[in-house]
This record gives sequence, C-alpha cells and structure tokens, in this order.
Amino acid sequence: MSTSVTRRTVLAGGAGAAVGLALPGPAAEANGHRPTSVSFTLDATTLDGGEQVTSVTLDTGRLGPIDPAGLHPGTFTVHAKARSPIPIAPGDLIFSEYDLDRTVTAARLDRHGNIVLELSHAEGQLGGGTLGYILSKGRNVRLDLVYTITQNTPLIRRHGPPITITSFVQGRLSNPEVDAFSHHVSGSGMKYRLYSPKRSPRPGRRPLVLWLHGAGEGASLPDGYYDNETTLRANRGALGFATPQAQRIFSDAYVVAPQSTSYWMEDGPRFAPLIREIVEDLVRRERVDPDRIYVAGCSNGGYMTLKLTVAYPDLFAASVPVCGVVEPLGAEGPPLITDAELAKIHTPTWLVTSRDDDTVPPETNTIHAHRLIPGSLVTLYDHVVWNGYQFPGHFSWIYVARNDPSLDGTHLWQWMARRRR
Repeated sequence: MSTSVTRRTVLAGGAGAAVGLALPGPAAEANGHRPTSVSFTLDATTLDGGEQVTSVTLDTGRLGPIDPAGLHPGTFTVHAKARSPIPIAPGDLIFSEYDLDRTVTAARLDRHGNIVLELSHAEGQLGGGTLGYILSKGRNVRLDLVYTITQNTPLIRRHGPPITITSFVQGRLSNPEVDAFSHHVSGSGMKYRLYSPKRSPRPGRRPLVLWLHGAGEGASLPDGYYDNETTLRANRGALGFATPQAQRIFSDAYVVAPQSTSYWMEDGPRFAPLIREIVEDLVRRERVDPDRIYVAGCSNGGYMTLKLTVAYPDLFAASVPVCGVVEPLGAEGPPLITDAELAKIHTPTWLVTSRDDDTVPPETNTIHAHRLIPGSLVTLYDHVVWNGYQFPGHFSWIYVARNDPSLDGTHLWQWMARRRR
C-alpha cells in the first residue's frame, strides 16, 4: 500500500469528473421542488510554488436571480479527494495525496449569476494543489481530483421559492493562464505548449521565449504518462513570460514550453535537435523573429539551456540558465558541460541561483559557469523569499518568473528584450 505524506516544497492535486450530492432528494421533493442538477468548474491558479484550486464556480445562472444576501460560507460544504493517476508502488512515497474538507472563505455571485465558492489556499497549504510528486520517479503528475459539493441551506431567489440543488456534476479544471497555451506535438513526437501573442496592429515578427522545465516535469513513459500539463502547473516559469507585464516588455512574444520524454540531463545531445526542430518550425509557421529567440530554463532545464547554447551558438539572442546543472550531482563522472564548452559560449548569458540551494550546489555549477562564460552576468540570492514566504533555495526560478533579477538598474526581462542575435 502506498504511503501519502506532505512536503511543503512540492504541492499535490489534479482534475477528474465526479458527482457530489447535495441535500437528500426526499427533502427537496418534500419542499415541492423538482430535482435540480448543477455542474461546477474547479478554478485554479498557478502560485509560485505550484498550482492550486482556489475556488469552485457553480453553474447556477440558469436558476434565476439568486439573492446574494442569502449566501454565506456555510451555505455549501466542499470536500476534495486527490489521488495519483498512475499506480504507486508499495513503500513508495507521493507528496501529497489528500482527502479532506476545503475551507470555504466566501460565497458570492459572479456577473453571470453563478455562485463562486472561494476556498482557503496559500503557498505550502495541503489540500488545494493539483500536482503530486512521486518520489521514486522524481516526477510531478497531475492528480485525479474528485470534488464533492454539499448544499446545507436552500438558496433564496429574488423571484420564486427557495431552491435546493439535488446533485452537482464536476466539470473541467480551469486555469486561464494555463489554458492560454495551446497543445502541440512536434514532427519528432515531442509535446509542447505554445502561447501566441494577441493580434496587434503592430507590423513585423515577434520574439520567441523558449522555456525548459525542471526534472520533475518530464514524462514517465514506463507508466505511459506524458501529459503536456505539468510544465505549466508546477511553477510560473513559462507563465511569467506570458503575463501582460512581460508581453509589454517583449513587445508581444510567443512562449513555447516543450516537455521532455524523460529529463533533459538524461541525454542532452539527443534532445537538443528535437528542441531546435520545434523552434525552427515555429519560425516557419508563425510570425517569429529569428533574431529575437531567447532561451531560459530551471534546474534540469538550466542545464539544457546551457547545452543548447553550446550546440547552437548562433541560434539564440540571449540565454538565462536558472540554478542550472553543470557538474554531475552525484559528484561522480565527467562534467555534463565541460569547461572548454563553457568558455566558448558567446550567447549573452545571465545566470541566476540562490546561495542556499542544496539541490544544485551554486559554487560548482552556476558560479563556476559564470567564471568561464565570457561576459556573462550572474544574480546570486541568499534565500528564495516571495510575498513573505520562504521557499527551498532551489526555487530561484521564482525570481525569474517575476522579473526580479536586476543589475545596474536593468531588470532581467528588459535585458533579454534588448538582445538581438
């Protein structure tokens, strides 16, 4: 039997379909009401530490005007159950499945007359996440979520008698930032997500930001798991470049996030041409400016960022390796990127890490690379703290996703946007 535990550094959750029952049918029939079924959506937000379900929207607009004065946090109860979509081996650990009541902090009506149940959520809080981390596989997976809604008091309508919903049908997981990225598969079979900038009267081609995920967001093909989802839900790495702020700075940029079939460090030289194929295909198919292609990635993806600039020295206008891996993490075997390769990189490079990173040691990786890459810039944080919450030191990509690194008054995104191949 698998063991479920909690770890504050990795959040858990997912999406599924289920039916949650409200007040018993006989009680509703006794009140003279016909059975009423309502669907609901799970509303999610990708926080810096991972995606969480932050509210539930009930499709009640068709029931007629509901009196908002009759809504309060106790009108409904919300129960959430999250389980892995793939089997967990005996004795293995997953961070973290859960089966609990979600705290409803507010109940309100949206502009369509639908009831929105706001749920308690916060960085590191158990019970709202949408990803689970399987320890033995080193992978995040999008967990199957089953939400059960229970109505505790009748809904007061402005016209007509009070109404009791007899059943709730779970719908999709909705995250507008994630949903803005379309799904694709390259000719070589590598899956990727693509954000396309909004149509603009501004003529000409657009920049392209290539984001490379960490090890935990790769596929687990022995289990048939290759979801093209975790790359956008585990952190804000790719999403940051699609925000209105970033889009203004980059003058409307495409953002592409490929998903490895395993993890980039497993076979960087083999993955490099597969990633280049995606980039070159986007240059052909979309309005991508080949002189403004930028690459950034975290941890495993930081390694792949460096590897790409070694393999294709004239492809990118700028490179941002975040807590990237250069030396083997087990301290055995040859370097993943040699000193000679680092010394030959001429792509403008800005490295980022935190001094308290105990997953990828800064001195032998980021700092070492900075010393060898000609003209490279580096930002070293002491800790990773955002909005008063301290994350593990390895999470320095949070700063990149928020455009926090700066040197001499110039922030990272502005520096990237000014670079040309």
